[in-house]
Amino acid sequence: MKSLTQQTPTTKGKDIKRTWYLVDVQDKILGRATVDISKKLIGKHKTYYVPNLDCGDNVVVINARAVKVTGRKKEQKIYTRYSGYPGGLKEVTLAELMKKRPSSVIKNAVSGMLPKNKLRKRRLSRLHVYDDNEHPFHDKFSKK
Repeated sequence: MKSLTQQTPTTKGKDIKRTWYLVDVQDKILGRATVDISKKLIGKHKTYYVPNLDCGDNVVVINARAVKVTGRKKEQKIYTRYSGYPGGLKEVTLAELMKKRPSSVIKNAVSGMLPKNKLRKRRLSRLHVYDDNEHPFHDKFSKK
């Protein structure tokens, strides 16, 4: 019989190992792809995950321009921002934003899936989104 004092070891900050993931979202559905991205940023795929530490990994997303959405979301989904001044409400549809800045569509979707706490900004800083195949992190991925 095991001793009652034996416990599962607690995760410390020095125990966290960060790896790099390359996610190609070409012809993938936006919501389904961002679920996997947010899980990797949070670190829930790791065995030593704890909610009070930032255990997540770095994620590089390529081909953001070619991500798909279902239904009529391109015309109906509206992104709003407000400057704080009277008449300062700006609205843009998903189709317009995909033409101007497709990377911000994925960043916004992933941001909405992360927990709203003080680790959110740090997790989003490890997300790198690029509109096409080119990215500067080729050396971060292991050659197999």
